Amino acid sequence: MHARRALLYVPGDDRHKIEKSLTLGVDCICLDMEDGVAATCKQAARDTIMAALQELDFGSSEKLVRINPAGSGLEEDELAAILPGKPDGIVLPKVESPTQVSRVSERIESAELAYGWPLGSIRLVVDVETAAGILNLKEIATQPRLDAIIFGAEDFAASIGATRTPQAWEVFHARSAVVIAAAANGLQAIDMVTIDFKDIEALREESLFGARMGFSGKQVIHPNQVDPVQQAFTPDQAAVTQARRIVDAFEASLANGRGAFAQDGSKMIDMPLVKAARAVLARAAAAGMVD
Repeated sequence: MHARRALLYVPGDDRHKIEKSLTLGVDCICLDMEDGVAATCKQAARDTIMAALQELDFGSSEKLVRINPAGSGLEEDELAAILPGKPDGIVLPKVESPTQVSRVSERIESAELAYGWPLGSIRLVVDVETAAGILNLKEIATQPRLDAIIFGAEDFAASIGATRTPQAWEVFHARSAVVIAAAANGLQAIDMVTIDFKDIEALREESLFGARMGFSGKQVIHPNQVDPVQQAFTPDQAAVTQARRIVDAFEASLANGRGAFAQDGSKMIDMPLVKAARAVLARAAAAGMVD
């Protein structure tokens, strides 16, 4: 599974911005055909994205394409136009039911079969951003091919008639629901956008809060947001060192026929703490900090 600490949206009809995104060292570049593209520019976005997939070297950055929502009347043609370029994954926005996910998955599978690609080689990521989507998360999250769930706070708040605030308590329940559904199904959870891209301190605080909640990464909409988000979702060296100590001591304890044990003479180490330590090491490995 590709590390997605920062998922950067780039307007699919802007070749210059797509090329600029390749220089940022971002984990995941999402070429957008939905909100980031005007209705009159959808065809231009298809053409530009297809050319980018064929001509540009994305390096270590994952390349995703966000199509328009199921039922928009655009998604079928977009999939037909983009799948031959073999992106790493497709992002389906405003998902409210498992049927929407399965239909797109079937279209992807048809392309894999037609081109002789390994089944499952193109991943599927869903945007859950409405009240109906949150209520149906249990069924949505179990869909095969699914790799990650993105939470869209702005659309969700609008769908329930909430007013967005800097504290974000009006979307806290939905954010938690996304993390829980993702964790229960072995998926990544990608947190909401910080709309004010000039307020880096607010971005940093919101990113750290999301990381503590259990999100594996965050959506970004401006190059200036990439580095603070990547830092927030990367364990620092002290956390990695402590996690390694816990895991090594636990494995030694098991080898000696013991389970829970005291570390440093005072802190009891049991399985929940070991699982948390292994999660820290997994995030560090995804960031290239450890083997």
